[in-house]
Amino acid sequence: MRVVVVSGIWPPDPGGPASHAPALADFLVARGHDVEVVTTASSAPGPRSYPVSWASRGSALRHVQAARLVRSAARRADVVYATSMIRRAALGARAAGRPLVVKLVSDEVFERATRSGEYGGTLDEFQRVAGGPRTRALRAARTAALRSARHVFCPSAYLREVALGWGLDSARVTVLPNPAPEIPELPSREALRADLGIAGDALVFAGRLGPQKALDVGLAALSQADGVTLVVVGDGPERAALERTAAELGLDSRVEFRGSVPRSEVLRLFRAADASLLPSAWENFPHTVVEALAVGCPVIATAVGGVPEVVRDGENGILVEPGDPTALAAAITRFFTDRDLRERLSAAAPASVVEYSEESVFGEIEAQLEQSAGA
Repeated sequence: MRVVVVSGIWPPDPGGPASHAPALADFLVARGHDVEVVTTASSAPGPRSYPVSWASRGSALRHVQAARLVRSAARRADVVYATSMIRRAALGARAAGRPLVVKLVSDEVFERATRSGEYGGTLDEFQRVAGGPRTRALRAARTAALRSARHVFCPSAYLREVALGWGLDSARVTVLPNPAPEIPELPSREALRADLGIAGDALVFAGRLGPQKALDVGLAALSQADGVTLVVVGDGPERAALERTAAELGLDSRVEFRGSVPRSEVLRLFRAADASLLPSAWENFPHTVVEALAVGCPVIATAVGGVPEVVRDGENGILVEPGDPTALAAAITRFFTDRDLRERLSAAAPASVVEYSEESVFGEIEAQLEQSAGA
């Protein structure tokens, strides 16, 4: 089978699609399939065992260029799989006469409105907002692209319900969680802490530094939790503002921004830390949650979107309501002052994501791609 994998972001970019797309591509290649990737980037992506075509993010015509790259690649393929850039993938697949399978990770219209500052509410609230002509046009284009797909995977039951509200056929929309990574052999936690410069009570945040992750709430909570340090991994449009906020809160010595690092380094950091911090305002089913749990790192998170589908309060993590730094600070303090709780959550973390193996999740995607290619 010949597959085109489409993703708007690619390593070293932070974010779920930048983890999912190369992992799936590697899996498919290992299974004997031919893979070609289409993405966008600021500079040429690193070499892979398969072709990676890219449109420059600096180009005003990048959306058109991306659709053309998908069309060109799709003409050489049997099926197109898109984990973002869904509208461009749909245009390219349709122009090439090839079937499309989609992994839906968000409402792109909502994300665009949030990034531009046009909207400041939650994902759920946005679904009830009529919006102006531009928003209505984008929604129509998004839904048309998804309806053109043979199948749509959603990482959480939460997002599936959102998508069905757009009028998609429920028979073609199924839940498929994000996979837990294959864990390499890692040094002891003590050795990792020494190597990575982590000491004392330590949290790690990994993700794109944008409005969704609400790291400002996390920093405000940290300022109320004495002695706890935070390592921030990732980059994004809010990094400079978050660094200023950390300084204003007097957290310079307790918060370290390390920028984007490879996925393997994220796993090492999670393994070295006491817990992962995820103060998001909204979420689907974050890759970082599964990654943290897989290496035995409990998650202190907000109960938003699909997070409660994998983080179970008091079992493998602690959940609080979003937007409440005092409640989050109380959860952090409770975690570090209750040794029995901390040890119990850490011990339960790896087993809680065993069912999300890459073999199982990617195997289901492979089966759907083969079915769609042969239809």
